This record gives sequence, C-alpha cells and structure tokens, in this order.
Amino acid sequence: MISAVRISLVLSALAAGSLLGALSSPTIAADLSPWDDDAQSSARLIAARERAEAGGRVLRAGVEIKLKPGWKTYWRYPGDSGVPPVFDFSKSGNAKMVTVRYPGPMRFADGASGSSIGYTGNVILPLHVVPLDAGKPVTLRLKLDYAACEKLCVPAQAQLELVLTGAASAQDGALSAAEARVPRIAAIGDREEPAIRAVWRETGPGKPRVVVDVAAAAGAVLFAEGPTAQWALPLPEPIAGAPAGVQRFAFALDGLPPGDKPDGATLRLTAVAGNKAVEVVFRLD
Repeated sequence: MISAVRISLVLSALAAGSLLGALSSPTIAADLSPWDDDAQSSARLIAARERAEAGGRVLRAGVEIKLKPGWKTYWRYPGDSGVPPVFDFSKSGNAKMVTVRYPGPMRFADGASGSSIGYTGNVILPLHVVPLDAGKPVTLRLKLDYAACEKLCVPAQAQLELVLTGAASAQDGALSAAEARVPRIAAIGDREEPAIRAVWRETGPGKPRVVVDVAAAAGAVLFAEGPTAQWALPLPEPIAGAPAGVQRFAFALDGLPPGDKPDGATLRLTAVAGNKAVEVVFRLD
C-alpha cells in the first residue's frame, strides 16, 4: 500500500512539473501581447530576439495586424484612396527610438477611386527599438490608428503593450520572415534582382513624367513617393519599350503640393516582385 506521505510527495512533484511546464509554455510567454479586436481586424505586438547593430543593442518587435477575408489595410503611402497607419509610442518606457519598417506592399484596384496600396490577410510590420538604458528592458506602449477596408473603410484603433527583454521567443521565425520582405536599400543600377536599373525624366507636350526600368520577373509593381507626405504622386503604370528581362514604368509629375516644384526633389521608388523588394532614392535634377 502506498503511504499517504508518498502520495503527497508524488502530487507535489506533479504540481511542480505542471507549473514549470506552464511557465515555459509559449502560450503565456511574454513574447506577444493580447489581441486588440474589432469587427473587421485585430492587432497585437510580438517580440523576438534582440540584435546588435552598429555596436548598439536593438530590440526587435512587430505590429501584427490580422484582417478578415476580403478586407485590407494600408501602406505608409496609401495611393489614390485610404489612410496610412499612425503609430504613437510616446507612452513607452525606456524607449529612445522606435523605427517602423514596412514589408513590400500590394496594389489594389478600387474602381472609380483609383488604386490603393497595402496588405491583406495577416501582416507583421517590424519594429526596431533602441533603449535609453541598454541594460534594461523596454516597455513598448503603442496607440495604433489604422483603417480596415472592404468596399468602405472603417477606422480602427488598438492600445497595445509588451515588455521587450531581447530574449529568444517563439515569434523569431515570423518576425524574421517579415523583416526579409522589407525592401532592400540599394542604388540605381544595382545588379541584384529585383533592381531599379535606370530612372530618367521626360518632358513633352503634357506633364513631365518619370520613367523607371525595373529588372525583375514578370508581375513586379512599382511605387513612387515624394519628399513629404503632402506629395500625392500617381501610381506608376507599365509601359512598352523595355529591353528583355526588364519592366518599364512611368508616372506623371502630378499631385505636388501647391507651390512645390519638382526640380531638386528627392523621390523614393519601391519595386516589389513576389516576396522581395528594393528601394532607391532619385533626385529630380
């Protein structure tokens, strides 16, 4: 017969093992925040292993947005319609700087409204966080304003909080995959594809336009942004005349703020081909 003392010891060991398993379970690990839900979308913060960059400590996190089927949200430049997300990290603790990084987006046809730029399904926007005190964790607090759109757009807001320690987490793979989709910063003429091989400005009887040659597989898309958020450049459209292995795009120098001139302005061009993207800057001289 098993003594009462032995039964008590066995039960205590089982309880301790269960507690240890619970503490190590990724379901309660401090590598993600709870979802902040609404009817069309949800948002949360995730955390991953830290990284050393330029001799300093960078904590890695991400804003994950989950959208219902048929719904979309917007890139930093939304295109002809929509609104970009707005991030407020001002209530964070021990955060010196938070940088939002955007994976390569998609282009959507919005009928009479033109075209918009953004994401569907689940998207993770990587965050790189520099702490004030490198020896302490960062308490990341985010007020996020964004839009979820189907036929109509619905404003959404999320209040999110997560402590970043820099430890390895179950979210390392997901965040690394999102970071790999962030456009590679390159120069015009770069050989690694996708690449922006050439950019030039053309004048004619109509509005001046910019022509861009992109080396990439068929189906690449190009986006153009001005030097400030007040610029609303048209979305580049494919045109004929490109050499083999290259897609040619053009867009008019239209949508400038009143009083602004294109001469000397710096444009940011982003080419997306599948899960890869590249970004270059071009000065309109």
